[in-house]
Formats: sequence, C-alpha cells, structure tokens
Amino acid sequence: MSAYQTDEEQVEELKKWWKENGKAAVAGVVLGLGGIVGWQAWTQYQITTAEQTSALFQQFSVAINAGATDSSAKQAELLIAKHGKSTYAQFAALGMARQHLEQGDSAAAQGQLAWVLKNSSEPAIKQIARLRLARIKLSEGDASGAAKLVNEAPKDAFVGEFAQLRGDIALANSDREAARKAYQAALDSNVGNAELVQMKLDDLAAATKDSDA
Repeated sequence: MSAYQTDEEQVEELKKWWKENGKAAVAGVVLGLGGIVGWQAWTQYQITTAEQTSALFQQFSVAINAGATDSSAKQAELLIAKHGKSTYAQFAALGMARQHLEQGDSAAAQGQLAWVLKNSSEPAIKQIARLRLARIKLSEGDASGAAKLVNEAPKDAFVGEFAQLRGDIALANSDREAARKAYQAALDSNVGNAELVQMKLDDLAAATKDSDA
C-alpha cells in the first residue's frame, strides 16, 4: 500500500475534516482577525490616552510653575479623576502636595501624598511620597507616625534617605546614639545630600561633647 493517499482519498479526508472541524476553524480565523483588529484598536486607544494625559500634565506643569494655584488644582483634579493610574497623575499629586504645604495646608498635602502611596505602582514614586509624608508628620511632632512610614519602606535606592530620616526621628526622641548610628548609616549608603547629613552628625558630636564636659 502506498504511503501517500490518492487524490480522491485526500479530498474525502478533507471533506470529513471540514465536516467535523470546519465551523471551529472559521470561528478561529474570525476570532484571530478580531483579535488583531481589537489589538490595533486597543493600541490606538492607549496612544490617544497617553497623548491626552501628557497634554493635561503639561498644562498642570505650566500652571503650577506660574503660581496659578486654581488652574493647577483643576488640572491635577482632572488628571487624578480620569487617569489616576498614570505616572502623570501621581506626579501631579506630588506637585499639589508641595503646593498645599506652601499654602500652609498640611492636611491636604498629607492627603495627596497618602493617595500617591496607595495608588502608585511605581516603587520610586511610592518611596518619594513615603519620604515626604514622613517628613511632614515629623515636622508636626508625630514622630511615631513618621517612624511607622519609615519602617514600612523597602530596602532600595532610597535606603540612605530613610536612614537620614530615622536619624531625625531618633533626635526628635532625644536618642542621640540612635541618631548618630542612623546618620552614619545614611552616609555609608551614599545618601543624596551627604554634606547635610555630615553636618547633622558633626553637630550631634559637638552637642554630645558639650553635654559630657
């Protein structure tokens, strides 16, 4: 027997296969084409949304840099309401937190930072929000609230900044030794503002020497 089918046998086999699988094959092709069309539509939607979000953020940046507080607040609200998961909205919230703080509205500033901390999926942005929120809490005398935020921070590129903040918290709690260790850890971790941390460490050493004298 030949290993190859005759033309008639091949046609018959094709008929049988089509009878059993034809509908599914057509459905698969249609779904495949639909997937391609759907993907193209989704891609276009993503591009359009990104362009709109970028334009809103540009308007927000111009307004906040010009000191137009009402306009910047409106743009930020739009970004957060319509594109809350975007990095643009989270940066707008960080900007609004700074603006609120400059206006003396600490509660609003903390609200914006807490929103970023809860909603951002970007680790670096979350860390920036956590740092700023902890600093505000510490400046208002809430050392325990600041410490809680610091203790929740993951170990990453911001480890030096959080070590510095731990030093500030320890100092606020009159724990000079813990502050000294934290400031030294910040320097060892290549903290961004090393000169300022060194000044804090030097001042701490001088104060300790005076108290021991």
